[in-house]
Amino acid sequence: MSVLRGKKVVLGISGGIAAYKTAHLVRLFIKAGAQVQVIMTPASRDFITPLTLSTLSKNPVHSSFYNEEDDNAQWNNHVELALWADLMLIAPATANTLSKMVNGNCDNLLIATYLSAKCPVYFAPAMDLDMYKHPSTIASFKALHQFGNIVIPAESGELASGLSGEGRMAEPENIVAFLEADIESKLPLKGKKFLITAGPTYEAIDPVRFIGNHSSGKMGFDIAACAAKYGAEVTLISGPSHLNTNDSRISLLRIVSAQEMYEACHQYFADSDVVICAAAIADYRPKNVATTKIKKTEDHFSIELEKTKDVLASLGQIKEKQFLVGFALETNNEIENAKLKVQKKNLDLIVLNSLQDEGAGFGKATNKVTFIDKDFGIHSMDLKSKEAVAEDIINKIIEQYHV
Repeated sequence: MSVLRGKKVVLGISGGIAAYKTAHLVRLFIKAGAQVQVIMTPASRDFITPLTLSTLSKNPVHSSFYNEEDDNAQWNNHVELALWADLMLIAPATANTLSKMVNGNCDNLLIATYLSAKCPVYFAPAMDLDMYKHPSTIASFKALHQFGNIVIPAESGELASGLSGEGRMAEPENIVAFLEADIESKLPLKGKKFLITAGPTYEAIDPVRFIGNHSSGKMGFDIAACAAKYGAEVTLISGPSHLNTNDSRISLLRIVSAQEMYEACHQYFADSDVVICAAAIADYRPKNVATTKIKKTEDHFSIELEKTKDVLASLGQIKEKQFLVGFALETNNEIENAKLKVQKKNLDLIVLNSLQDEGAGFGKATNKVTFIDKDFGIHSMDLKSKEAVAEDIINKIIEQYHV
């Protein structure tokens, strides 16, 4: 899955022949899962139509501050466009547009948006070879680099003038690959290996019955997705769940019982940097499992249970470099019980859920958590979607682990 998935991209198009390539570029962004807003300079409309780009981006295309033909038109707010963006790409970036970016010559909507942008700004130059090597162009590159803008180098090949050399705008596929590589290189969890557990375990009574719980696995899956989004390589061990993932950074291993969870966690633990145990693992299992279906013959039926192995505690005992995170679902004396788990299980952080909090717990789209670190620092969060809680958990780990 591309790191561009979910990103909000403002694509600025200036007036060069390479503007015709931006239709394909928009298609690639959409295919990668990004949202795209296109801003065109007036000159760029001579090379590609706004209708083409609005159709491909599924958004209106902006090219002026307001519609001069509509007396009731609202202005296109360049500040809102700039603040909306996770990244801004100017492609093609002509010599004229580069000069305006450097000098703040704000005579069109694209430059106004650029000057208001707080997100990373990339630009893909496109011009003839002599223009590309002219001292004024080189000075523009240096100035924009000092501003923190990132150049996507032009490529060599046949140019619109008929000459051949450096100055062609990078091909759309290469632009997307450049952006993905640059974004990935700056992700805070790049190079880190995460081990995450999710879902319930099922403890067999006989071949058709089991003891289980109501965990859906959603919290663990959301944490895994968030860790992967920030660049981590994730091993996700899940008990029975209908959830799935198609993220290439997540290796999903499915297990059923607490014993299988124990064995899988110990298999991957040594190679992990961060371990998050979000699974609802059974504390007890039937001592004897029937080999055939138990018939309904008695009015009363008893099952003798035995303790399962405590996965989290066992990992805490052998922890070396790992940052170990546990979950606690409590109904009373929540804070004190969670603090005891931090101590007894040698945790770096515990995520406390209370069933007393409305909207928290199994089978819900929301959760409300409290973080307690190994020094007993307490940080309570508001009720949020589980996706937002996952973000909070990963950000807390980044903060505490000093990634």
